[in-house]
Amino acid sequence: MFVKFIKSVGFALTGIKWFFKNERNAPVHLAAATGVIVIGVFTELNSTEWCFIALAIGVVLAAEIFNTAIEKTVDVIFKEQNENAGLIKDLAAGGVLVCSLLAAAIGVIIFLPKILIHF
Repeated sequence: MFVKFIKSVGFALTGIKWFFKNERNAPVHLAAATGVIVIGVFTELNSTEWCFIALAIGVVLAAEIFNTAIEKTVDVIFKEQNENAGLIKDLAAGGVLVCSLLAAAIGVIIFLPKILIHF
């Protein structure tokens, strides 16, 4: 049972590694997450704020990974251009956008008051 679990973790890590090596949006998300973490350190976030920031970063990255998996699956199923395939990809991308907007809203709620104090 433990061996199966370790293998499953290995497969998941392979997927994450592939995502960061091959997905064109991965560096953008990684840079944004790094920037947010740096700003969080300088603004001395409390533990609750860090939890929200970590959750927002994780949700956006997970959404982007799910989106990539959906796009790859659609490409395998639909060999030719197809209206439904396009809609499926648009819906998945829309999910990423919703998660990204939520993360941005969380960032504004947490960081804006801290930044405005200095002006």
